[in-house]
Amino acid sequence: MLVAFAAGCTTSMRPEAVLSVPAAPQKYASLVVDARTGKQIFEMNSSAPRHPASLTKMMTLYMLFEALEAGRVEKNAEIPVSSYAASRPPSRLGLRAGEHIDVDTAIRALAVRSANDVAAAVGEYLAGSEDGFAVAMTAKARQLGMKNTTFRNASGLPDENQLTTARDMAVLAIALRNHFPQYYHYFSSTNFMFRGKLVRGHNDMLGRVRGVDGLKTGYIRASGFNIVTSYSADGRRYIVVVMGANTARERNAHAEALLEQALSSSASRTRVTLH
Repeated sequence: MLVAFAAGCTTSMRPEAVLSVPAAPQKYASLVVDARTGKQIFEMNSSAPRHPASLTKMMTLYMLFEALEAGRVEKNAEIPVSSYAASRPPSRLGLRAGEHIDVDTAIRALAVRSANDVAAAVGEYLAGSEDGFAVAMTAKARQLGMKNTTFRNASGLPDENQLTTARDMAVLAIALRNHFPQYYHYFSSTNFMFRGKLVRGHNDMLGRVRGVDGLKTGYIRASGFNIVTSYSADGRRYIVVVMGANTARERNAHAEALLEQALSSSASRTRVTLH
């Protein structure tokens, strides 16, 4: 099910939470959506171009899940690590050129650790090159209704032409749950074991905020601190997107405040169109 958000909406929530985030205006964006009905509850700058940072890995995982479902990839398959993939800057899993990583571990490394070396290896494995993979990611974005997203790499590492919107990230988050519920649990993980060591994740909303069950955080200097958060409890499901906060703590507090207001809000909401 694809989601196309209606334009020209108005907020039914108080703006104070947005104004409390000391983010640069050219970086900040937010959106709250009822993931069951497609109703938009709140938005600010949600259609403005923003750098996704490691939110990019949500699409990398979408492409990998799709390959698994199509039978093109097996969960126990071994992904080779090229010298290019091994050279990607942090966050990293620390893979070396010539090594291999199985698909299940690669998924955990992307969802939990946000490993850039693994993202590049997955892109090369699925498309032959990371550049080719980025083209496929962008095509998939268009298919999902992400009209304003262009991917240039599999990780979210800095590229001035890698752009998205808060709106498009919400579309992707909803598509991940709707299309791949059998894999969605990966986004709820806070750690995993790799070669005898515990690898911890970056998403501090998990386990701290009741009902939050994923998805992904991200940061590069050009983007500020980003998060796409999924809430599912008491028969309610929301997607909260915050982009451009100055710190991870501010980002998390802001996302939590928006979620709390969504849960308590009973005002009229803007409907979106479901296809």
